[in-house]
Amino acid sequence: MTDRPSHCIGPVGEILTLDGLPAANTGRWTPRRKAEVVSAIRGELLTFDEACARYGLEMEELIGWQRAVGRSGVRGLRITRLQEYREMYEKQDRY
Repeated sequence: MTDRPSHCIGPVGEILTLDGLPAANTGRWTPRRKAEVVSAIRGELLTFDEACARYGLEMEELIGWQRAVGRSGVRGLRITRLQEYREMYEKQDRY
């Protein structure tokens, strides 16, 4: 087993630790909470599989969060804007 860092930088520049991540039983996923999980994976606090298991997420959903953050930042995780961003990037991918 490799050593993991004790913290990483969160989506808005804060220090993020395992204890500071959203609770495993989180019922309401805000854009910031989603971004914190993505940051924890990128910062190696959690593996992708651990995040899916801890939060009961489907692989496709977490991949979608990662893609949204990569393309549009935390704003891309807003449910009300999800379709708008999806359409924008689908158009770009076609050209």
